[in-house]
Amino acid sequence: MTANSPLEAYIEQCKQRVEAALDQRLPAETTLPAHLHQAMRYSCLNGGKRVRPLLVYASGQALGLPLDSLDGPACAIELVHVYSLVHDDLPAMDDDDLRRNRPTCHKAFDEATAILVGDALQTLAFQVLCCDPKIPADAETRLAMVETLARASGSRGMAGGQAIDLQAVGQELNLAELENLHIHKTGALIRAAVRMGAQLSSNASKTQVSHLDRYAKCIGLAFQIQDDILDVEGDPKTLGKTKGKDLAQEKPTYPSIMGLKEAKEKASGLIEEALKNLEIFSDEADSLRWIANYIIDRTY
Repeated sequence: MTANSPLEAYIEQCKQRVEAALDQRLPAETTLPAHLHQAMRYSCLNGGKRVRPLLVYASGQALGLPLDSLDGPACAIELVHVYSLVHDDLPAMDDDDLRRNRPTCHKAFDEATAILVGDALQTLAFQVLCCDPKIPADAETRLAMVETLARASGSRGMAGGQAIDLQAVGQELNLAELENLHIHKTGALIRAAVRMGAQLSSNASKTQVSHLDRYAKCIGLAFQIQDDILDVEGDPKTLGKTKGKDLAQEKPTYPSIMGLKEAKEKASGLIEEALKNLEIFSDEADSLRWIANYIIDRTY
């Protein structure tokens, strides 16, 4: 990504939007219980790639929606994502001390608070979808978005993927098993982000929704492959988290199963397939195209 590129400008625009929107929707630090709300804001604000909110904005824009109509769903998906990170970093799971170049929530506060932060962020996400007056949607559309996010974050989505991931430590997985793990752990929320952006459009055709879903499935898997690659060859200062954790914990990864070169080739192939699924869209989907390329070009 070159300086002042369209993608860089778009990412910055969307990051600023979702940061401001999260700031508005999170309880103030002084609201009781202040310690919990301080930890929630610490975990959510001032950091992160914001890939999932980016995808909400970009998919909605591809269907002609204005950015301000997408702030609520963008916040909801990010709140669930951050809750998953807070819990994933706990000693009982990945046991990590660093996230977004800062101490993880349980290190900055304590383990009990971190558990409650995750609980509170998850429930706030669904409150936003149900009640946020700035979401221009009727009750049926809100319910559809709630269902999308619930399925993607539950036992048949992200949480299920995390369970499979924990069970896979020290085990040998084949490629199909590893793909199934990451379709759930990482891919489910990415697909939900794209779908929620589309669900706000009353004019989206079944063909458009199907192509967007296939796009999301491809970039979701490519995103995880790139994460695995960066765990091998990334710069810890750029990554903002501990490098080599997967290897140290004996977790199966794409480089460990396929080899580094083959993993990079697979990620590139998935991005090519994702871009083909956008051919039915006009220039309004350019942001989705930029994001697809960013997925494997990123260094963090």
